[in-house]
Amino acid sequence: MKSITKHFYALFLVLAVVVSGCNKNPTEPIPEDQYLVSSTLVGEFTKEQLVQRVASADPTFAAIAPFLQNGIKVYKLVYKTKNTDGKEIQASGAFIFPIKTGPLAMISVQHGTIRNDAEAPSYFATNSEANTAGSLLAALGYIIAYPDYIGFGASNTVPHPYEHRESLATASLDMIRASREFIRQQSITWDERLYIAGYSAGGYATMSLQKKIEEETGSEFNLKASSCGAGAYDKTAFMKYLIGSKTGGAVSSNQLYLWVTLTYDRLYNLNRPMTQYFKEPWAGLIQTSKENTNINVSFNTIFTDAFAKGIADGTDTGFLNAVKDNDVYDWKPKTPTRLYHGDADQLVFYFNSVNAYNAMKARGATNVTLITLKGKDHGTGIQDFLLGTYEFFSSIQ
Repeated sequence: MKSITKHFYALFLVLAVVVSGCNKNPTEPIPEDQYLVSSTLVGEFTKEQLVQRVASADPTFAAIAPFLQNGIKVYKLVYKTKNTDGKEIQASGAFIFPIKTGPLAMISVQHGTIRNDAEAPSYFATNSEANTAGSLLAALGYIIAYPDYIGFGASNTVPHPYEHRESLATASLDMIRASREFIRQQSITWDERLYIAGYSAGGYATMSLQKKIEEETGSEFNLKASSCGAGAYDKTAFMKYLIGSKTGGAVSSNQLYLWVTLTYDRLYNLNRPMTQYFKEPWAGLIQTSKENTNINVSFNTIFTDAFAKGIADGTDTGFLNAVKDNDVYDWKPKTPTRLYHGDADQLVFYFNSVNAYNAMKARGATNVTLITLKGKDHGTGIQDFLLGTYEFFSSIQ
């Protein structure tokens, strides 16, 4: 999923456009910071340095070099947000912006799955997603807010709540707020227009963020559009499918499915012994290696018969309620929204987007579109998603 996200944003860069708007009032008093704790300059790069870096990268990045317009600055922001227990915690993210004058639009980028803390955006490590895609996108003229999420960067002493709706949305939202406060301290003009996008795990995080912005922030943000690709929005249907159906047995996929299962067990205080979920020898292996366990069989075959039965007949209300709390498909968006998904996706199954689209339309949503990528799987659907996202964002100014 890391490589998928890298190519997602690399291709997106070629298609990016600069959105213009009105200047903020320079005489307006600067409010006291409520979210931003600290800012640290990570690096400053000239246009020439970026062109050289891009030209020496893979062919996808090399093709982008002629489009670069600006040098960039990169800061690590540390900010206040809420952990999964509702208590305040300090999180972090990368804030990347072009060295230029005039009004700029902001894109909140929800990154895909990472397994190593060193890959978190705020470290801006060489060849990381933020270092490559984030810096290039900023060089094309955008302000970039790049949250690490809880469990990475400044909050790396606590476990990452993988695919947990509320914490992903909260950490992303508060990163945008901290970015706004940082902008007030700098010679940067944000035109207040906000776009959000993500694919795969980033698609789920983006949908979670969109729902929170629309339902909880009133008129605080000028959210213009949301583009979500191949996210696992219907967690309940997804989990039931994984437990009751045969899947491909890829180790990389199974580790992500397992990570979600263990996260919900922990966050919702189920705290069950692994033998209640899994057959041996899997229970013992998972107890030791957690989400890093190498499972090379269909995911449904590792569960105990009792657990599978409880999911199928609905009697395991504890686990099912935990999963349901992370559904983000059945609501009515106000913001223009597009859902992209390959109908041959064998990692995050196509029905996630179909179910979301149908539920949203049933609630009266008129600005949600499902784009079915015929014959495309999780990887091959990315380019179509990117092209569509460009067309979508550029059409909504």
